[in-house]
Amino acid sequence: MKNKIYNAAMYLRLSKDDEDRDGRIKTESNSIGSQRELIRSFIREHDDLELYDVYVDDGYTGSNFDRPEFQRMMGDIEAGKVDCVIVKDLSRFGRDYIEAGRYIQKTFPALSVRFIAVTDHYDSASADMGESSIVLPVKNFINDSYCRDISIKVKSQLDVKRKNGECVAPFAVYGYCKDSADKNHLVVDEYAADVVKKIFGWKMDGMATSAIAEKLNDLGILSPKEYKKSKGQNYRGGFSGAGCAKWSSIAVKRILTNEVYLGHMVQGKTEKINHKVKKCIEKPHNEWIKVNDTHEAIISEDTFVTVSNILKADGRISPETEAINPFMGILFCGDCHEQMIRRINRYKGTSKTYYICSTKNRGEGCSRHSIEEETLKSIVSETLRTYVNTFIDEAQLFEKARALETNFEMIGSYDKEIERLKKEQDRYYGLCSALYEDLRKGVIDKDEFTRLHKDFEEKAKEKEDAIKKQEQLIKDMFKKGVASGTKLKEFQKNIELDGIDRKTLVSLVKRIYIYEGKRIEIEFYHADKLAVMQNVNHRTESSRTTIERGA
Repeated sequence: MKNKIYNAAMYLRLSKDDEDRDGRIKTESNSIGSQRELIRSFIREHDDLELYDVYVDDGYTGSNFDRPEFQRMMGDIEAGKVDCVIVKDLSRFGRDYIEAGRYIQKTFPALSVRFIAVTDHYDSASADMGESSIVLPVKNFINDSYCRDISIKVKSQLDVKRKNGECVAPFAVYGYCKDSADKNHLVVDEYAADVVKKIFGWKMDGMATSAIAEKLNDLGILSPKEYKKSKGQNYRGGFSGAGCAKWSSIAVKRILTNEVYLGHMVQGKTEKINHKVKKCIEKPHNEWIKVNDTHEAIISEDTFVTVSNILKADGRISPETEAINPFMGILFCGDCHEQMIRRINRYKGTSKTYYICSTKNRGEGCSRHSIEEETLKSIVSETLRTYVNTFIDEAQLFEKARALETNFEMIGSYDKEIERLKKEQDRYYGLCSALYEDLRKGVIDKDEFTRLHKDFEEKAKEKEDAIKKQEQLIKDMFKKGVASGTKLKEFQKNIELDGIDRKTLVSLVKRIYIYEGKRIEIEFYHADKLAVMQNVNHRTESSRTTIERGA
C-alpha cells in the first residue's frame, strides 16, 4: 500500500514576552524565521509530508488559543484541507496545558490530524502510550507554569513602573504624547491640549457634556480615537464600528474627570483575571496607583475642582431654556433632606416658578417648604456676596499673617476645630478607661466590655484621623497660601453685576437647605479654610493688640 501523504500546516508563534528581536525593523522576528527554517528542513527530510500553508501568530501569547492564524488553521482542518500540524516545540503550540492537551489528545485524533513537535521529538503517528499519556502532559504543564511565571514577573515590573510614576500604557491619553526621549514620560500635545482646555472652559460656562460633544463634532474636531489614527498610531479602542468615531458625552466626561490633566499619573484601574483570560475587571478606587506631579499639567487644580463640583450637581437640561437649572442637584429640604423639585404655576398668561419638597410632592409626608425662585435667587445672591467678600477679606489678612509667621506648627494650637476634635478624642479614651472599672464592679460583662471598648477606640481613631486632616489643611494653607483669591474676585464681580449663575453657584456651594418660613441654610465649599483663616487672623490681631498695650 502506498504511504499516505499528509497535507501539513506549519504553525509558528512568538509572543511579546519571549520574542527575540535585533532592534531593526522587520515584518517578522528572527525567532519566527528560525522556526520556519527548522520546520521546512524537517518537511524536506520526510517524503510523507507536503506543506499546505504557513500560519504565523507573531506577537500573540501562548496562554490561550484566541489567535487569528491558529483559528484560520483550525478552519482549514475542519474543511478537510489539512491533516497534519507541525510546530517547532510544544511551547510554540500553546502554554495552557489543559487546552493544549485537549487539542493534541482529543480534538486532533477525532479529526484524524497528525501532530508533530519537532524539537520535542513528538509525533502522534508513532508515539507510544507513555509518550502520549505521561510525557506530553508533563511538558505541557511545564510550559503552562512558565507562562504563569512570566505573567507574574511582567505584572510586578509594570507595578514598579506605575509606582515610579512612569506611563506604562501603550498610548498617551488625549492631550499628551509619549516623550521621544523617554516613552514612559508624557509631554503636552499642544493641539489636543488646547481642545482639552476648551472642553473644561465650556463646562465651566454651564454647557452639558452632550452639548460639548455636539459642538466638537460640529467644529470638525477629531475624536481622541480618530486623532490618534490621524497621527499614524495603530490605535484600537474597546469598541469598533463602521465609519468615523465621533465625540460622545461619555468621551467628554472621561476627559473632565481624568486627573492626568493635573499633571498626576493615575494607573492600575483595571487588571486581568489571570494570565489565561484576557477579560479585565475594575479595581477599587483605593487600589489605583496615583503619583503626583509626574508631567506638565494642562488644567489648573481650581478649574478641575470647579468642574468636578459642576458634574456632581448636573442633572436634566430644561426644555424651555436648553440649559441646566442653576439650583439643580444642590437644593434640598431642610427637614427630610430630599431634593426640592421645580414647579411652574401658569395662570392667565402669567407664570410663577417655585420649589417644593419632593417627599411632599409624592404624598409621603413632610411639608411643602415652598419658596419662589426669584425669592430664592435674591436670598442666595446676598448670602453668596457676603460669603465671598468675607473670604476675600480674611484671605488678604491671612496672607499678611503667613508672610510674618515662621512657626506654622503653632497655628494649629489656635484652631478651634482641632481643639474640638481633641476634646472628643479625649472623651472616647476616657470612656475606654472607665470600662475597666465597670468590668471590675460587674456593671458590664466581658462581652459588653469587648464590644464597647472596640467601639470607643474606633471613634477615637476617627477623631485622630480628622485631626491629622485638619492639621494638614493648616500646613498646606500656611505653606502654599490661599489659592482662591483670583477666582473669588471673579465670582465677586459676577455676583455684583449679574447675580448668580450655575458656574458660580456650584463652585461655592455644596448644598442649600430650605426650611419652612423661607429660612435657608447654605453649606459652602472651603468653609474649613475660612474658619482656619479667621482663627489665624483673630490670633494675629490679638497678639498685635497685646504688644501695643505692652508698649
